[in-house]
Amino acid sequence: MTKPISLSTRPSLPLLTLGFRPFFLAAGASAVLSMLVWLGMLRGLIPINTLYAGSAWHAHEMLFGYAMAVIAGFLLTAVRNWTGQATAAGAELAGLLALWLVARTLPWLPLPAWVGALLAAAFPLLLAFSLRRPLWSGSNPVNRVFLLLLAGMGVAAFWSHLRALGVAPPGWLNADTLMLDLILMTLLIVSGRVLPFFTRAALPGAQPSSSHRLETLTFVAAGCWVASDLASPWPWLTGAAALALALLLGLRIGGWNDRRAWGVPILAVLYAGGLWLIVGLILSALASFGLVAPNPALHALTAGAIGVFTLGMMVRITLGHTGRPMHSAWLLNAAFVVVNLAALVRVFFPLLWPGAYSLWMAISGLLWVAAFAVFLMVQGPMLLGPRADGRPI
Repeated sequence: MTKPISLSTRPSLPLLTLGFRPFFLAAGASAVLSMLVWLGMLRGLIPINTLYAGSAWHAHEMLFGYAMAVIAGFLLTAVRNWTGQATAAGAELAGLLALWLVARTLPWLPLPAWVGALLAAAFPLLLAFSLRRPLWSGSNPVNRVFLLLLAGMGVAAFWSHLRALGVAPPGWLNADTLMLDLILMTLLIVSGRVLPFFTRAALPGAQPSSSHRLETLTFVAAGCWVASDLASPWPWLTGAAALALALLLGLRIGGWNDRRAWGVPILAVLYAGGLWLIVGLILSALASFGLVAPNPALHALTAGAIGVFTLGMMVRITLGHTGRPMHSAWLLNAAFVVVNLAALVRVFFPLLWPGAYSLWMAISGLLWVAAFAVFLMVQGPMLLGPRADGRPI
């Protein structure tokens, strides 16, 4: 049985007391640096990675680098709250961070294929291993699904490396698609927990509503969409599944929504991330039907849904778990606007003015960098320093 949290065994270094601190810092740095490197590659200032050629390195780092770091920070923090049991801290937490950092160097190192693949898979798998006891012994068995999601992310990381080296059989599995779908499933689960709760907490008298039937239908539809996205030979089926999921998510968010939420930036940004997911699914359906190019749909799901929602979550969790009022500074509110603008430019401007595609990519990338640079500037000291209220964790 897992030992209860013991404050006396916690490290004195604030950075290693709880998972959100190092991994949100890592996520913010990854969002800025990997985008700057990608923009440098596009301009010919930095050589294109030879292992992940073309845009593959950019996609890989956004999914397996940035998004994976946010998920790690969130789970290592939230699981402790959900179960009342300790999660990785001190040397164990530092070890997990080191594995994540090692994985960032793998596309640049001439390692044997299987060694690189195992190192790539090590982080999500050992993250799952570190969370196994609190998740498995906790009072809510539904939480165990996160172990399955992390295991799937480990498979995706392993296969991605082998596929990049040409070792994996072609056509068996698209590792990036699998990783993206698993991240979006994680977002669906997390948003269903936090958005109604945050809405009630922030808005007096708010009564976000949901139903067991709607939640069940949502995840059945999500499972059908993921399955068809990964394996269906019929694009129309994937498109139909995406539209069904988008409709159910619209009903889901509509039940939670309170008009006052849009006047609270730290809450509005999370709802905006949910709306980007719906937009991405609709565009994905249109792409499956051959009506639009697939690239805008991909970036609505990544820069839009994942980027906007995760930035909002990192800000809120950092404020709450460093003992500060749940009120975002004006610079962070500006960052929320800017990250939405980055997604807007990346998704819709190429559709409206395709002749300036390279320009829209550059503008969107710089807006993305600006949003996460503000996050690092404002919340970096909070993540590195002690809690403002004097509590140890």
